[in-house]
Amino acid sequence: MSLKIGDAEFGTPVFLAPMAGVTDYVYRKICHEQGCGGSTTELISAKAVLYKNKNTEPLLYTEGDEGNVGLQLFGSSPEIMGSIARELEDRKFAFVDINMGCPVPKVVNNGEGSALMKDPKLAGAIVNSIVNSQSKPVTVKIRSGFDDAHINAPEVARECEKAGAKAIFVHARTREQYYSGKADLSVIKAVKEAVKVPVIGNGDITDEESAYHMIRLTKCDGIMVGRAAKGNPWIFSRFKKMFDTYSVEELKSGEAEIKSEYNHVNIVDLETRKKMMIRHIRELTAFKGEYIAVREMRKHCGWYTAGIPHATELRKEVNSCESADELVRLVERIL
Repeated sequence: MSLKIGDAEFGTPVFLAPMAGVTDYVYRKICHEQGCGGSTTELISAKAVLYKNKNTEPLLYTEGDEGNVGLQLFGSSPEIMGSIARELEDRKFAFVDINMGCPVPKVVNNGEGSALMKDPKLAGAIVNSIVNSQSKPVTVKIRSGFDDAHINAPEVARECEKAGAKAIFVHARTREQYYSGKADLSVIKAVKEAVKVPVIGNGDITDEESAYHMIRLTKCDGIMVGRAAKGNPWIFSRFKKMFDTYSVEELKSGEAEIKSEYNHVNIVDLETRKKMMIRHIRELTAFKGEYIAVREMRKHCGWYTAGIPHATELRKEVNSCESADELVRLVERIL
């Protein structure tokens, strides 16, 4: 079951949520191979691109072999956002996504990320500037609102649609919540009722059952998966199977029979998990260099082996590994 956003077509309406330090080029490619329909870069500052910050180039890297990947920008200046989108138009991105959901203080305190939820008109102006600056579809990732007293996602979504956005991603938590508490799915439902463009729901999706529950309740057109994909790229093969079996309309109507029979531990066998970890180590080393890759893989190894029998020793020893070969030997010895 595919999903169209502007002129970009996604083979499966399942997206990998952008996560800093996690969803780089290597991991996006792995998730795409497992059935992920679309993804975006990690959060990229338009000002950092403007001022030629050297740290942004690895974030912008794509070969186009990770499926339909979007450029995710954040900023508060319509002029700068539009200018940078135009500058990067020739890159191999399928769409441009505007982040209006990042909750971290260093972003919010600059009036960026989820701070834009407090100013729907400015949000619309940023969308309009990017829409007019280049030819790719523009999407927006928003939250429920800034805090519980200001749940205004439908209003922001309408402003963004009016300005030319072709899809809205909704993380059904407020900025105040960060990633705690439960996602309020009624907000996604309200956004879906407020706009005509596709709405993709995000929040508390951990398996097919939770995805089905969201789609049935909110009538959203697709799903976005974040924390449940850490160390678990195989989750996308499960979602792909669900969407290959049932149409979105069948899922919305509640006519499907969905039951999850896996958890993080049994989703794949141990040998498959081990091979993927070793592949991830090798490809990340080739992409980022050994020093950075080994340190980043320490957390990935923890996620890959969460709940796996006999993996406690690996998680204890992983921080002492200084080379990729040493890390690979540790994985081979323990798993």
